[in-house]
Amino acid sequence: MQFRVLGEVAVVDDDGSVTAITANKPRALLALLVLNPNRAMSYPTLAAALWGDAQPEVPYAALQVVVSRLRGRLGPYGDRVQAQSGGYRLVVGPGEADVLVAQDLLREGRDAFAKDDAPRAAVLFERALALWNADALEDLDLPFAGDAARRLRELWLELIEARNDAVLRSGRHLEVLSGIDALVEAEPLREHLRAQQVAALYRAGRQAEALDVYRKTRQALVDELGIDPSKALVELEQQILRQDPGLDLPQAGVAERVVLVVPAGDDGLDGLLVAAEPLARLPDRSLIVARLVSGADELSRASRAVAERKERLAVPARTAVFTSLEPARDIVRLATNYDVELILLEQGSVPDLSALAERTPCDLAVLYGAPALDQGGIAVPFGGAENDWAALELAAWLAISLDRMLTLVGTAADPARGRRDASRLLADASLAVQRVVGVSAEPVLTEPTEDGLIAAVARAGVVVAGFPSRWRAEGLGARQALTDRSVGTVLLVQRGTRPGGLAPRDSWTRFSWSLAG
Repeated sequence: MQFRVLGEVAVVDDDGSVTAITANKPRALLALLVLNPNRAMSYPTLAAALWGDAQPEVPYAALQVVVSRLRGRLGPYGDRVQAQSGGYRLVVGPGEADVLVAQDLLREGRDAFAKDDAPRAAVLFERALALWNADALEDLDLPFAGDAARRLRELWLELIEARNDAVLRSGRHLEVLSGIDALVEAEPLREHLRAQQVAALYRAGRQAEALDVYRKTRQALVDELGIDPSKALVELEQQILRQDPGLDLPQAGVAERVVLVVPAGDDGLDGLLVAAEPLARLPDRSLIVARLVSGADELSRASRAVAERKERLAVPARTAVFTSLEPARDIVRLATNYDVELILLEQGSVPDLSALAERTPCDLAVLYGAPALDQGGIAVPFGGAENDWAALELAAWLAISLDRMLTLVGTAADPARGRRDASRLLADASLAVQRVVGVSAEPVLTEPTEDGLIAAVARAGVVVAGFPSRWRAEGLGARQALTDRSVGTVLLVQRGTRPGGLAPRDSWTRFSWSLAG
């Protein structure tokens, strides 16, 4: 579940059902509370934001009415709006407010950029941007909305510029040029954005256009503000005129992407490798097969079994067999030390999956049932939660490798509860997948029930789904039906704390973004 304000003011269930708050005052109140999560806002502050100078005669009573209407609209999440310290606050957990997710991604991206890991920074910034609507709150006609909308747009522009810096440093200048003309036209006086456009044009072999953009920028600054360009922008022009080699960054290299495979035992090793091999089939991928045993007497047999399977693999693989008293801790150690992008487990590979899921630095996928990847398409039950995006990324990788159709499953409309269908969300996801990996994704809408979900994925050979946000405390919910009712090969996925997931760092298949936590 997530409260949203950066795209639209709404609450989204784990199954993707969207409850948009459309009434003016309740919508404004939720926007205020989401922008200030877990922070009590006083009655006077809220009243001033909602009514300004035209406050009702008894603002406290009027505010209570708005709160009551909002709680009713939020349904089971209404109790998250709590009275506290002479005001109200919205209680949210990790990832349950899109503004918190965006802040975390921005901070992580800046840290990665400062450590000269520009590809990872670009991924983080793009995931933050995927949360955003550039015009967030601009249609809200209330006293506080203008300032809030301007602050959000400024932060959005800062994210755009940070993403462009990271992409340029990664050597992917053509990505910066995509769509930048319209943005520069809307923001003609943002020098840094203009400088990015100039640098990208030059690196694309369009030196004359780069210099023309510089001249237009200089003229706009003189005409509008009466100032000359900054020293950095002037120096960029001089570098172009003298064709400074420092502007010609090499194309970004691609690091090896590692999948760590952990079977529960020798019997399940073949099946798990059937699922793992397509994930390592694309360029610059490899496997590490780790067999953890409980006693030293098992080492020899387990080593032979792993070695035999390795010889039959058509992809690069390394193997590790060792005794372990704490499998979750040892798997996390391997994932950290070898920069693993995905841990692929067989059901039962570790005694305490929750402990591993809580500590894993990378994406985690658990295989349920015997894999049969030779037929059928790939279906993703998609609700826009962070784990759902990780599942979609894994499904897209499989779709590329296996040359299969990708289906996105979302919930149908529920007019009685004021919920519209998930088709817009599925369209956003489909456009992202098409733009980045060139894989078409067909939308399917179904009733938000277990039977509806099972029927929607019945023809798929593989179902890839995100773990529910609170699965460690509340169980798998509707996802349990996928693992219990023989729907084929099922992979449940959780996004790790480290960015990147499965996304390669080259531009044609890079997407590790998130709309929700």
